[in-house]
Amino acid sequence: MQFGHFDDEAREYVIETPATPLPWINYLGNEDFFSLISNTGGGYSFYKDAKLRRITRYRYNGVPGDNGARNYYLSLMSGSGDDATPVATWSPTFLPVKTPLDSYECRHGIGYTTFHTDYQGIESTLTAFVPLHTAAEINHLSVRNNTGEAVTVDVTGCVEWCLWNAVDDASNFQRNLSTGEVEVEQTGTNTIVYHKTEFKERRNHYAFFSVNEPTVGFDTSRDEFLGQFNGWDSPQAIAEGRMRDSVAHGWYPIAAERVRLTLQPGEERMLVFMLGYIEVPDDQKWEDPNDPAKVGIINKQPAHELFARFNTSEKVLKALDELSASWDELLGRFQVSTGDGKLDRMVNIWNQYQCMVTFNLSRSASYYESGMGRGMGFRDSNQDLLGFVHMIPGRARSRILDIAATQLPDGSAWHQYQPLTKKGNADIGGGFNDDPLWLVAGVFAYLNETGDDSILREPTQFDNQEGSEQPLLEHLRRSVHFTMTHRGPHGLPLIGRADWNDCLNLNCFSSTPGESFQTVENNDTGIAESVFIAGMFVLYGEQYAQILERFGEACGMAAADVQAEAAAVRAAIGEVREATLTAGWDGAWFRRAYDANGNPVGTNEDSEGKIYIEPQGMCVMAGIGTDDGKAAQALRSTKDLLTCRWGTAILAPAYSTYRIELGEISSYPRGYKENGGIFCHNNPWISIANATIGNDDEAFNVYTRTCPAYVEQYSEVHRTEPYVYCQMMAGPEAPTPGEGKNSWLTGTAAWTFVDVSQHLLGVQPTFDGLRIEPHLPAQFTELHIEREWRGVRYVIDATRTGKASLAVDGKPVSGTTVPIAAPGTEEVHVSLNF
Repeated sequence: MQFGHFDDEAREYVIETPATPLPWINYLGNEDFFSLISNTGGGYSFYKDAKLRRITRYRYNGVPGDNGARNYYLSLMSGSGDDATPVATWSPTFLPVKTPLDSYECRHGIGYTTFHTDYQGIESTLTAFVPLHTAAEINHLSVRNNTGEAVTVDVTGCVEWCLWNAVDDASNFQRNLSTGEVEVEQTGTNTIVYHKTEFKERRNHYAFFSVNEPTVGFDTSRDEFLGQFNGWDSPQAIAEGRMRDSVAHGWYPIAAERVRLTLQPGEERMLVFMLGYIEVPDDQKWEDPNDPAKVGIINKQPAHELFARFNTSEKVLKALDELSASWDELLGRFQVSTGDGKLDRMVNIWNQYQCMVTFNLSRSASYYESGMGRGMGFRDSNQDLLGFVHMIPGRARSRILDIAATQLPDGSAWHQYQPLTKKGNADIGGGFNDDPLWLVAGVFAYLNETGDDSILREPTQFDNQEGSEQPLLEHLRRSVHFTMTHRGPHGLPLIGRADWNDCLNLNCFSSTPGESFQTVENNDTGIAESVFIAGMFVLYGEQYAQILERFGEACGMAAADVQAEAAAVRAAIGEVREATLTAGWDGAWFRRAYDANGNPVGTNEDSEGKIYIEPQGMCVMAGIGTDDGKAAQALRSTKDLLTCRWGTAILAPAYSTYRIELGEISSYPRGYKENGGIFCHNNPWISIANATIGNDDEAFNVYTRTCPAYVEQYSEVHRTEPYVYCQMMAGPEAPTPGEGKNSWLTGTAAWTFVDVSQHLLGVQPTFDGLRIEPHLPAQFTELHIEREWRGVRYVIDATRTGKASLAVDGKPVSGTTVPIAAPGTEEVHVSLNF
C-alpha cells in the first residue's frame, strides 16, 4: 500500500493523505539554521545545536504524535470589523485543526516542503524553506478564492518558543515559568514578536516571528491564545475570531499573528511569514544603551534587515530558485542513468540528499532523536562524510578537523561532541574502541576525493586543549597505534566499552534498573575482544599505511621513518589478520567477539546469537579470507541464516533472556534493534563484501531489500518515509517484521551511497584516478554516469560486452583506472566495456 508517489522530474515525494502511518518528515536548511517539517506541518527549528539553541518547542511522546513548529489557521469569516466571527476554520497543513480537507497534497522536495490544500472553495499553498546562507525559515502562503463570491479569510500563524536549552526547557519549570520574555513591535506595516528570553543576561541572540502584512491582532501568551481548556486544534482566540494582544511575562511565550484578507472571486493573496534567529555583538545588544528610556529595548536592526530580504513574494520566489539551483549543482556531481528508475532516483536524488542531512546533523535531531542527548558522533560523523565528501569537499575538510580535535592524546576519543561548542560530550564519555579507526576512514576518503594532502599537515588540538596541536597525520598515527597497543589474549583488538554495536557491552555487567549501558563503569580487564574491530584494523590500518607511503615525506617525515612506520603497521595487520582467521573463525562464519570471561560471542556453540552480521561484512571488505574460501563461506552463512525479505538481520537467533555479560543487546525484545533487528546501516557492508568477491547478483539483491524506492509498495508495513533510509527494521523474529524505525539520521545513508556509487556502479576515486569496475547483475547492460571529481566532469558510458576495455577521450587505456585529468581540463569522456 502506498500513501503517495515519487515525482522524479520535480525531485519530490508527493504525499496524498495526511494519514500516513507515521509522520513523514523533511529537513530544511543546509548550514546553521535547521527545521524539521512533517507532512502535517509539525516539527521544530534550531540554530546549529538542537540542544543548546532550540528555537521552537516540540513534545516527544505527545498526543497527537505530531506537533510543534508551525501552526496555521485559516478562518472563513462572517461579518466585518470587530464583529467578524469564524464560520469555518481549517489548517493548510491539516494539523493542528484536523478539519477534513476537500483536497490535500504535501510535496517534500529537496530543501523545501509545499502543501496544496482546498477547503470550501478556498485554495491554499504553503511552501516552507530555509534560504541559502540565512538563519530563518520562510513560510510562503498563498490563499485563493475559488468560491464565486467575495469572502473574508483570517490567516493566523503561530509558533511556540522554546527557552533555548531544550533539556532545561523541558524540565526546569520552577525557573523557566518565570524567565520567558518577549517584545512586540508594531511598525504600521507589520507586527514583529521578539523572543528575548535571557537576552539581558548572558545571551547575545534572540529569535523573531513576523508576517509581511499589517495584522489585526497578535498574542504572545499561550494561555491567552489557547484559553484554559483548549489545545492547539481549537484555540479560544481562533474560535472567537479575536486576538488578545497579550504580552507574555514568563509562563509559556508564543508568537501568534493574524492577518485579515478580503478576497474577490478568483483573487489570490500572498503572505510571507518568517521565523528568524539573530546574533549581535555584546556591545550592540541594545537599541540605545545611553538612553534611559530605551534601556532593555533590543537592537532590532539586524532583524529588520533580515526580514527586508524576504518581505515580498518576488524575493521569496527568487530565494527558492537560488536554493533549487544550489541543489542542481550539488546533486549534479553524481548522476546516473541505468534503465532502472528506482535505482536512478535513489542515486540521483534521495540518497545524496539524505547524506547531506546526516552530515549536517549526525544523529542529533529527528523524530526519533530528541536533540537533547546526542550531538555529533565521532564514529558517526566520520562515516557520514563518506557519502558527502563529493558534494562539498571543503565542508568535509572542516568537519574532519573538528572531529580530530575531540580525539584524546592516547588516540582514543570522545564518543560524541556538541556542535555548538565542539567540545567532547562528558555525559557520554569515551571508551568505544572502534572510534579511532573511523578517523582514518574519513581522512582516506577525503584524500581520494580531493588529493589535498595539506590537511595532513594541519595543526590540530587533542581534546580541544590549547598547546596540544599536532599535525593531523599524527592523529592518524595515534588512532592506529591505539588499536595496535590494545589487543587481548587472542591477539584481537580489545572492545572497550563497545565497538560499532553500542549495545554489545562486554565490560559493563549492568544490573541496576535505568542505568545507561553506555555510561556505566567500564570494567575492562583486557580480555573482551572484538573481531569486528579486527576487520576494521586490517582495512583502515592498510589505508593509513598507504597514506604514509603517498604523503608521509610531504608531511616532513624522513623516507626511512615512513618505511619503518608502514612496515610496523603492516606487521601488526598481519598478526591481526591471522588472529581473525584462527581465533575469529567459527567454522562457517566469523565470530563476533570474545566476552570478558574469554568465551566466544557469535558462535555455533551458543543456542542464541550464533552469527552476527558486522564481522561478516567488515572482515570480507578488508580482504580477510578471500584467498582460502572463508570470505565466500561467511557470506553464504549470512545469506542462509540472517537474510529475509526485508533485509539482513544483525544477528540470529535473537536473545530471549538478558545476559549480563553481553549487555544492552540482550535487553531488547526479540527481533528489535540490535537484538535481531534488520540494522540497515550494515546491510551495505554485506553488499560491498559480495561485490568484493564477485557475487554481483547478491550484492544488488542486498541493496534492493532495504532501499526505500524498492519497498515503497509496502509502506503500510514499513511505516517510515519511503524516500529515505531508516536505521532499522523489525527482524524476522519480531511480531511486526519489516516495520521501520529511526528514519533519516542513520549511517545507512552514507554507506549505501558508498556501496551503490563505488561498488555496484563501480566509480571509485583513488589517489591515482577514477577506478571504474561495475558490479551489477546481467540485466544492466548500459550505464551512463556523470561524476564531478577534482574539478573535472567525467562523462562515463559503460556497456556490458563481456570483454573489458577502457578508453579515455577516445584513446585506449590499460586497466580500469581513468588517470587524473591534466590541469585546466573541464570534461573527460570515458568509454568502458565490462
